[in-house]
Amino acid sequence: MSRARRVRSLARLCPSLSGVITAVVILVLLPPAPAYAASGDITTVIDSIRIWVAGLLAALATLFLTIGGVRYLIASGNPRMMDEGKSAIRSALIGYALAALAPLLVDVLRRVIGGA
Repeated sequence: MSRARRVRSLARLCPSLSGVITAVVILVLLPPAPAYAASGDITTVIDSIRIWVAGLLAALATLFLTIGGVRYLIASGNPRMMDEGKSAIRSALIGYALAALAPLLVDVLRRVIGGA
């Protein structure tokens, strides 16, 4: 099989591989945590949510950055594949920005709810 054919077949597998990779990364990065009853303190619950959201966003952003980089590298000059890779990298950067802003967004939510 020629190199171009291998690259095209790998490019066709990328969307399905990204779903599998996402599932594996989520299962590896999010180990089962013991279930606790929600405490009466809303601040503790909101802080816990903030930590989970920031961690999940950072993990997904890293995954999209990796997928975007691989797509861009295997594009072999195909403009559509290069654009898909760039789009995934852009999405990763947005994810990193949201993960960085998660504490601010949770503080706004805390003030709206009244748990200051």
